[in-house]
Amino acid sequence: MTLRLGYGTNGLTDLRLDDALGLLADLGYDGVGLTLDHMHLDPLADDLPARTRRLARRLTALGLGVTVETGARYVLDPRRKHGPSLLDPDPDNRAARVGLLLTAVEVAAGLGAHAVHCFSGILPPGTAPDTAWNRLTDALAPVLDACHRAGIPLAVEPEPGHLLATLADFHHLRALLGDPEPLGITLDIGHCRCLEPASPADCVKEAGPWLRHVQIEDMRRGVHEHLPFGDGEIDFPPVLEALAATGYTGLTVVELPRHSHAGPELARTSIDFLRRASDAANGAAPC
Repeated sequence: MTLRLGYGTNGLTDLRLDDALGLLADLGYDGVGLTLDHMHLDPLADDLPARTRRLARRLTALGLGVTVETGARYVLDPRRKHGPSLLDPDPDNRAARVGLLLTAVEVAAGLGAHAVHCFSGILPPGTAPDTAWNRLTDALAPVLDACHRAGIPLAVEPEPGHLLATLADFHHLRALLGDPEPLGITLDIGHCRCLEPASPADCVKEAGPWLRHVQIEDMRRGVHEHLPFGDGEIDFPPVLEALAATGYTGLTVVELPRHSHAGPELARTSIDFLRRASDAANGAAPC
């Protein structure tokens, strides 16, 4: 089993980006889930192209791979968490989110990233589901075109509470869009435990052909709370074994966005935990 581990910068927001990358390289991580946000790589900054080039050199020097993530809470609107979304009733607001995703594709191309991550957003009050799905498909069309030109997949994440919340919803989106080649899935292992009827390992098997990005953390059934490993209910060796069986070669990124206060220590304990779980999946004796 070859598991390429990463850690999300949204769980290291108390560190400068350069320091965070150095920490992850020192701990033995293979890559980083880079959330575009003001504290690390601001997608709205005037000097974004130059900063992207500097970051590409730093990642290369450290030997770190990267996925570009777009889940920053207030990067577009300082008053609305994750706002505006791709489902916003105002077309100008939807266009702002599309613009962020197009910028993310440009950054990903500059960094040699293996995927761009996004999610749908919650259903706005008073909006019919069919209307929301139409908005989502219309909004994603230019992003998928940009991904196709860049040769980088768009990995859409099923997010609890969002219009696109489950694996079944992802397949509905695929059908609506005509199954475009750049469209893939971000599978969050904790979300599988939170609300999918199947086990996390079975979710991995189901999502396998479309896996383009993986996020991982512990979680409990019915509670959308990202937890450090061992604090939830997930049995991880079968999950990692299922990941290996899919042939997935991208990053598996630890996702602990509410734990930045303990980020350096959790980065250490997380990689130790996942290495032990990987050894168990391989049938090796624990170290």
